[in-house]
Amino acid sequence: MLRSRIKVCVASAIASLFILCATFGFAQDIESKVDEYINVHMKMGNFSGSVLIAKEGKILVSKGHGMANYELDVPNTPQTKFRLGSVTKQFTAMAIMQLQEKGLLSVDDPIEKYLPDYPNGEKITVHHLLTHTSGIPNLTDFPDFLETMMIPSPVEKTIERFKNKPLEFVPGEKFSYSNSGYVLLGYLIEKISGKSYEAFLNENIFQPLNMTNSGYDHNSTILKHRASGYALGVDGLINASYIDMSLPIGGGALYSTVEDLYLWDRALYTEKLVSKNTLEKMFTPFKENYAYGWSITELFNRKRISHSGGINGFAANISRCVDDDVCIIVLSNFEYAPVGEISKDLAAIVFGEKYELPQERKVVEVDPKIYDAYVGQYQLDTNFVISITKEDNRLFAQATGQPKFEIFSESEVKFFLKVVDAQITFIKNDKGEVIELILHQNGKDHSAKKIE
Repeated sequence: MLRSRIKVCVASAIASLFILCATFGFAQDIESKVDEYINVHMKMGNFSGSVLIAKEGKILVSKGHGMANYELDVPNTPQTKFRLGSVTKQFTAMAIMQLQEKGLLSVDDPIEKYLPDYPNGEKITVHHLLTHTSGIPNLTDFPDFLETMMIPSPVEKTIERFKNKPLEFVPGEKFSYSNSGYVLLGYLIEKISGKSYEAFLNENIFQPLNMTNSGYDHNSTILKHRASGYALGVDGLINASYIDMSLPIGGGALYSTVEDLYLWDRALYTEKLVSKNTLEKMFTPFKENYAYGWSITELFNRKRISHSGGINGFAANISRCVDDDVCIIVLSNFEYAPVGEISKDLAAIVFGEKYELPQERKVVEVDPKIYDAYVGQYQLDTNFVISITKEDNRLFAQATGQPKFEIFSESEVKFFLKVVDAQITFIKNDKGEVIELILHQNGKDHSAKKIE
């Protein structure tokens, strides 16, 4: 009997050792492939930041790449703090749902209940704000946004900038991404709770989850381990344009680390913050696969709950394949880092799917005289125009509300941007006249007719 028990114990120990070795080997294989992949992006100048990958509660990769500050040679680490941009929205949505569970609001309430003087407030609900279906114009698309983003703007002042503009459609009818809606949600949190947006999130989300390296990113605060943000200029990296962080509030004002965001991921499998029923509501898409601060899609035939963010100098993505308990977090202090593409390819590495190492596009020399035909304005939709200009025999593209960037020739009609994964094809008619351009980005083709 004793020998039998010893044999069983030994067999069990050997089996556990095999499982441990297999897990360790899997993690090592993942890490080496991730390093190879990220290093190519870094050599191409596409990435600087931190990455965390976890599966079934075990962290497989947690690593910094590039510099948190290039001037001082400070490297990125898993503890580096990055601005989150629109990844902030999921925390705003959580705060709203916590207020609903407290009985202080309902997502079905019209916003006139809390903002009596807001135009069309009887038609717009909290739900519409959460799902980008309110019809309120997007503040960051306004033509003067780049000129005004550096000016301190209390939330009431920010709301004044868009509240009297006409709705773009009947609330609930369409999806149209609107940072303005999440600015309003940040204001509602303050008005209903009687606390600042920052204080409410600290007390109800960050402190309960021990997210001690997350918070509202004030420009004036001395914040240890905060990354500097970078953009791309004509001759390489430059410091990102200043934005006053009073402006984005509930739409994009938070900072965090990959490690803190992993604590957030873990909590979303539990009822630490809200009930399961409330979580299900948060993760139920309304239109265009968008739920409450999250996009709900499929990746490699797996359910994915994710969101990207971008703000001056920074790009972020959190991706959760919930049925497999896989979490991938990519935070960058380079505002043009292709974090969505990186996140997808890292998921392919984890799941053993096909992926390709990024390849740099090659510039083909053409006669600059052909650029003259491309110069002009191209209208993508009512509020979005792409301007093509020629300067010193170089061609530039500038979209509404965005900086101007050089575009490089792959052929006489095909061009590409180096700052983002986007390409432009110019279309001619039978007479050889340029009549439109096609913008190729994020796997989609967008036609823009030449208007002048």
